[in-house]
Order: sequence, then structure tokens, then C-alpha cells
Amino acid sequence: MKYSRTVLRFSLAMLLVVLSEFANAQMSKVKTVWVVMMENHNWTGNDAGASFGDPDIKDNPLAPYINSTLVNTSAHAEQYYNPPGNHPSQPNYLWLEAGTNFGVLADTQPGQPQLFTKEHLVTLLQDAGITWRGYAEPDFGSPVFDTCPLDFSFLDINHLAPPFFNDINDGLNPESSECIQHVVPYYQLATDLADHTTAQYNLVIPDLCHDGHEGVSPCDANEPADNTLRSDTWLKENVPLILESDAYQQGGALIITWDEAEDTDQFADGPIPFFLLSPFAKGGGKTAYSNSIHYDHSSLLKTIQEIFGVTPLLRAAGDPKTADLSDLFK
Repeated sequence: MKYSRTVLRFSLAMLLVVLSEFANAQMSKVKTVWVVMMENHNWTGNDAGASFGDPDIKDNPLAPYINSTLVNTSAHAEQYYNPPGNHPSQPNYLWLEAGTNFGVLADTQPGQPQLFTKEHLVTLLQDAGITWRGYAEPDFGSPVFDTCPLDFSFLDINHLAPPFFNDINDGLNPESSECIQHVVPYYQLATDLADHTTAQYNLVIPDLCHDGHEGVSPCDANEPADNTLRSDTWLKENVPLILESDAYQQGGALIITWDEAEDTDQFADGPIPFFLLSPFAKGGGKTAYSNSIHYDHSSLLKTIQEIFGVTPLLRAAGDPKTADLSDLFK
């Protein structure tokens, strides 16, 4: 039996629609999300970052856990980028929170600038009754914070977006109850997982010694001296904490990505590493899947909003050209 090209194209289009709707249905089953943010590495590129300690990650012997366990058990993206020209770190953390960098193209601290909009992710979640928490690891040698972190006394604050917003920092108030309730030291993650008090959206920020950042000293002498290997080791030791939790096994999604690329020329914005582990991801968190769809941080923000059903889609996340991550789900 012969079919016209028009019929075949229509059938293919309908199949793609069905598959997309099924993937979105799988996304909607996710109950708990963790986003772990690492620093300053390309996934692939021209390896220019290696000259200052930020080599490409793919197939790198300095990242054995990533290239064995994570690659072989995750749905990962081969073409995930930071937004075009969005450097250094802070603009990318702001983008993941709000779909824009608000014109910030430097690493600053809260109040530089003070951001007054309420249209950012954690406030949309909270207004919808969805719980959230930011777990930030104090830098090596720094005190553990029990106030709202608003400068570099405890951690590299430019890696933690929520305290930059006035509705979280209460006018740059270190005693802001909103901030203290939601932004806590990293060690509390283990307690919350064990006590079954995990929030629905969780932002995890390792310290400078563990996130892969170059040129950081001092760090614990008992850990690897190389920043790339040290970050890989941190992931190896800390990712199972989440994967073995009831919250993950009963509907979780763990996302691990990097803030920005470090290579040059056409690779200056990536691709950067991106991994999704979830019972609802392709591979189910047990086998590998990858694609070559073009994504950036707008895609991750859009996907988190879709998982939790919060609107409006924030700025670049609402751009019709922004692809969500639904293809990485079953």
C-alpha cells in the first residue's frame, strides 16, 4: 500500500506530538527536584580552559566518576550551553533563577544591585504553595552561617541567587526570616533527607573547593589537589546521598550542571556538562541516554516551572524558541 508524502509527514508530526505529550506527562510525575551547580568547565570544546585549570570534562581522566557513573546512569545533554555571552558566574545563577541577568555582567553581592522584582523562581514556587530550600556549603575555613548570607564572609555569594532579591533578603537584612528559613548550610541536606523534611525544589551550591572552580586555595589537604578531580570526588561522595533517599526514589529528579563554559572562540559558551537522574528520565537513572538538542539555562528554568506548574514562564524561559528538557524524560 502506498502513502503520499503528505500523509507520512502528518503521521510523523502526530507521533512527535504524542511522544512530547507523554514526556511532559512523565515530567509532571516528578515530586522533588534537586539542582546541583558546579563551576567553569566545558563538556566538549577546544580545551582552552585547561591552561588555567578548567579542562573539558568529557572523557577526562580527572573526572572518572562523571565519565563512568554519571554518563552511564543519566540522561545527559551533549549540547547544553550557558546563554550567549553570559559571563562570569553570577549572570548565570541569576538567569537560572529569573530567565535574565538583569544587565549584571560581573560577580557582585546582594545590593549590587538590589533586585526588587517578585517574578523569579523561588517566589513563584512559594506563592503556589511549593516548598523550596537553598543548601549552600560554606567555603573552606569560613564559619557556618546562621543568618542570611549577604556578602562573601561565608561563601561565594554570587553563586547563590535567591538572596539577591529584595523579597528574600528583606532590604538586605541579615536577620531576614524569609532568607534564614530557606537558605541553609549544606550539612542540613543530610538531616532533611533522613527526617523526610525535604523541600520540593532544592538548590545545592557546593563551596569553591568542591564546585570545580579554578585557582582556589586553600582547600582540605586530605582532598585531591586538582580542582577538577576534587569536584568529581565531591560528586561521587555526595550524589548517592540524594539518590538513596526516599524523596528521590519516590518521585525525584536530580539535575547536575555547570554555570558556564571556559573555552574560547565558538566554544566560549559551551557546551557545558548536564546530567539528569530520575526514575522518570530516559534510562530511569540506571542506563544512559543522550541527545544533541540545543539547550541553555533558559531550558532548565522552563522545565522546573513546567514540572511544578508555575507561571508565567520567566523571561527567556517563555521564549517560544526555548526548548524544554522533555526529551530527556521517558
